[in-house]
Amino acid sequence: MNHFVRVLILLAVSLWPVAAVAQPTAEPGPQRTERIEAELVPMSAWAAPGSTAVVAVKQTIRPGWHTYWRNPGDSGGATTLTWTLPQGVRAGDIVWPLPERQRITGLMNYGYSGEVWLPVTIEVPATARAGTVLPLTVKASFFVCSAEMCVPEDLTLRLDLPVREGAAPLDRRHGGAITAVLATAPRPGGLEARLALEDGVLTLSAAGGALAGRDPGPSYFFPYTGGVIDHPAAQTGAWGPQGLTLRLSPGGETRAAGLTGPVEGVLVTAHGAWEIRAEVGAPLAGTSGSGALAAAADGVPDAPEPASGTRLTTFAQALLFAVLGGLILNLMPCVFPILAMKAASLAASAHDARHARRDGLAFLAGVLTTFLLLAGVLLALRATGEAVGWGFQLQSPPVTAGLALLMLAVALNLSGVFHVGAGLQGAGSGPLSRLPGGLGAFFTGALAVIVAAPCTAPFMAFALGAALVMPWPMALLVFLGLGLGLALPFVVVSLSPGLLAKLPRPGPWMERLKNLLAFPMYATALWLAWVFSRQTGAEALGLLFAAGLLLALGAWLIGCGQTERGFGRRGVFHLTAGVAALLLAGAALILTVRAPVADAGSTVSEPGAGPTSAPWSTAAVEAALAEGRPVLVNFTADWCVTCKINERTSLSSAGVKAAIERSNAVYLVGDWTRRDDAITAELQRHGRSGVPLYLLYTPGSAEPRVLPQLLTEGVVVEALGDVGG
Repeated sequence: MNHFVRVLILLAVSLWPVAAVAQPTAEPGPQRTERIEAELVPMSAWAAPGSTAVVAVKQTIRPGWHTYWRNPGDSGGATTLTWTLPQGVRAGDIVWPLPERQRITGLMNYGYSGEVWLPVTIEVPATARAGTVLPLTVKASFFVCSAEMCVPEDLTLRLDLPVREGAAPLDRRHGGAITAVLATAPRPGGLEARLALEDGVLTLSAAGGALAGRDPGPSYFFPYTGGVIDHPAAQTGAWGPQGLTLRLSPGGETRAAGLTGPVEGVLVTAHGAWEIRAEVGAPLAGTSGSGALAAAADGVPDAPEPASGTRLTTFAQALLFAVLGGLILNLMPCVFPILAMKAASLAASAHDARHARRDGLAFLAGVLTTFLLLAGVLLALRATGEAVGWGFQLQSPPVTAGLALLMLAVALNLSGVFHVGAGLQGAGSGPLSRLPGGLGAFFTGALAVIVAAPCTAPFMAFALGAALVMPWPMALLVFLGLGLGLALPFVVVSLSPGLLAKLPRPGPWMERLKNLLAFPMYATALWLAWVFSRQTGAEALGLLFAAGLLLALGAWLIGCGQTERGFGRRGVFHLTAGVAALLLAGAALILTVRAPVADAGSTVSEPGAGPTSAPWSTAAVEAALAEGRPVLVNFTADWCVTCKINERTSLSSAGVKAAIERSNAVYLVGDWTRRDDAITAELQRHGRSGVPLYLLYTPGSAEPRVLPQLLTEGVVVEALGDVGG
């Protein structure tokens, strides 16, 4: 067999001039030879400054030919990429899809046929200017083989990646396919693995994670390096209560030198594919005794299919956690201003049981309807391959700007600058919620959901993460459970005459309370303007301020013309001038989207401002772990109030800084303020759909420790002490 491999290699070298038909080119678009067509394609329509984009080398391979995985098996060679990039742009490693098992005349190769995408992350510097393009050039070297011969092929591919501000939609041609590859690519699964060599047999055992407690089904191990196992030999084994055991035939290097260190690779089962690192040692307990493993067939590994019982259990847990998360959401800082206004409105109708019931049920309807609409949009985007998560709308600067103006309008209404429906009940409500009767309560519920969108609370992480991988009817029910939890306290009070009787009666104090509640809304508008400035720059922020000023002027003019009976003759002038000012405010808002974007600031912290941080990337995590250093990762966003509170109270303290220094840890920050597909994928990898997410990696551990969403300094210091001890 070794002689046959050597013949193939000599044949490949002798045929190298044949590959010269693929002349290097720096032109965008597909490049082709007689055996393969390749193109450098984007996942998203553009990249934002300071973000991580994803591109892919797309291969279209002629029938009867194939290319290779990172470990090609018994012949051929892995695809390699050599990048030529603009200054400050960095390319990551290939994210390898699961390979096919290809038997050819007694050999076993690991590779690809037909169409295949090899994704690569591209770190875009914060200094990249919107409106420009990044010329990405890569020399892709393929071994393209058939059953009879192998031909080295070199193709030079180019992609001009546009740079624009804001969230980018998926590329229409390739975005969905690349997203699917990223979603199904092998990833760490928290598995413990051991590898032993005895009497000429390799025994691989793996335990924990998704393997515990069930039959893993047909299983196969792909080592990352050749020579470890005999690739064509059958892989048999058994499973037990904690995991599985595979019996493998050793490869030439293993037979010659034995096991000299850990072996890394991908373990594929019917329930998923995971990266593992098998240390040399005796088989793990509980990995056999329950039954024999079914044989894994050659070809493309089957995608895992969850059992229906497991799915129903997960759905029930997600629904329960959604209701609990919605309840806790009422205590989050971003929701409090809206709920405080609604509490004032409830007090106004507290001694009219019929109106209180109507308002409570209307508020519930507004919350559920808006959650349903938001969830529908989110699920529809995910179904088309969009890499989005909870709070995705605030990654869009135009949406952030519009919400800032909406909150300003709410505040102006509470301050009495203008009224919608003068003389109506609902002292504690905003402009939409000042509409007659239950309609106002309905829109207050809608506003509460819009403001709650950036927040996540304990129990929400599991619920939302599970919902986004469930069938859509189950997912929508989980989102409705979240809305039920958010609205439940107000509904319970509105339907309880005993509780309503304890509320103070309406009076002049309610007008003062209404004016007081304007200030949290002013604060919310300022916070959204700050988020907008972080997403765009000074010029766009100036235009937003102009829009806010014109909005306030228009609201004041309309308010001046209002009377209890509407607008009189004199009021028509004020109304016309006010509408004109509002139209100008809308024009200024539109101009903010077209304003030049300033360079985004770095996420690296300044000296003296807490622990020194660096931008997150998978490469940065791997580099630190390779040095034997723990890694603390903070996935955050400027529009996430919980994130900012945690950073001010628990991550920027002198105690945490000292703990990081004592443990020699690396502190990385993943900023999700603007859309970043790499961060979105990493959140999904850990079952999350939004921020905050705090991970603590320890050298030697396959999976990081997930810290609580609500941090304290003590929690962080204790966790760092555990890894540093």
